[in-house]
Amino acid sequence: MKTLLEIQERYNLELDRIVKEVKVSKSKSVLLQLPDGMKQYATLILDYLEEKTGAQFKIYLGSCFGACDVPTDIDVDLIIQFGHSAWPYKEKDQNIKVLN
Repeated sequence: MKTLLEIQERYNLELDRIVKEVKVSKSKSVLLQLPDGMKQYATLILDYLEEKTGAQFKIYLGSCFGACDVPTDIDVDLIIQFGHSAWPYKEKDQNIKVLN
């Protein structure tokens, strides 16, 4: 079993950025959505984030085919998607904040 440090050497997980977003948004319940190849690391990531934030994290076990594949039937404050490309958009056309 790999350590979280070994995983971060291969993948840019941006865990500090996630911790900051959870704290700033004051999220209490967070869903982690990972591509199938990264699901084997889900509990390592979950344990680290719960320890750093105090929030409760859930792991989405369904398939994930991209940023448009957001589960809508789960009651959480925040969804963190790993391994997705940013959606291109024109900021002037949409009043949204994109966390890339």
